[in-house]
Amino acid sequence: MTSVITGDIIGSSKHVNPTIWLTSLKEVLGTLESKFNKWEIYRGDSFQIEIKDIYNSFESAVYIKSCIKCNKGIDVRLAIGVGEKTFDGVKVTESNGEAFQYSGETLELLKQEKTNLKIKTSDEILNRELNLYFKFALIAMDSWTVNTAEIVKLSLENQNKLQKELAQLIGINQEAVSKRLKRAYFEEIQELNLLYREKIDTLIQ
Repeated sequence: MTSVITGDIIGSSKHVNPTIWLTSLKEVLGTLESKFNKWEIYRGDSFQIEIKDIYNSFESAVYIKSCIKCNKGIDVRLAIGVGEKTFDGVKVTESNGEAFQYSGETLELLKQEKTNLKIKTSDEILNRELNLYFKFALIAMDSWTVNTAEIVKLSLENQNKLQKELAQLIGINQEAVSKRLKRAYFEEIQELNLLYREKIDTLIQ
């Protein structure tokens, strides 16, 4: 079983300098999956990445969103598919199986429903439950400013560091870090990530 995230950039055509967000996208995909054939950017502003550890798929989606929203005026749609992999292609977009099909289908639904994060698995009850949680999480995540996105990104990259240490990394004080994390609802998103891992575990039991 594997997981796949398919996404596209919102507002890419309006951005004055697409190189900026494209660089961010390449960096985050490369960080999540260092092997080039496990992620691909296509049609200019669409992408797909395989996250082999299904437990990490939600946190990976949050990380992608935080990296992209560090660029003012840019957001991202993300469709998570979790399921079997039946064919391992040379490129990730050539691979096939439930996870790839679910992810691709769900991205098309996101465009129709005008929402930015959704999951599909073989368990419809699980899908409904997680997607409801995602709707609530998006109230916070879609509203992230550049500053809040930056602190979420930094926190995910340095999960063992204290707020004081995070503050030193970006040249602000600890109180400012704490306020930004609260505005980002980072603690609640972390709680959702733990719940997500528990729920996803039911697929392989």
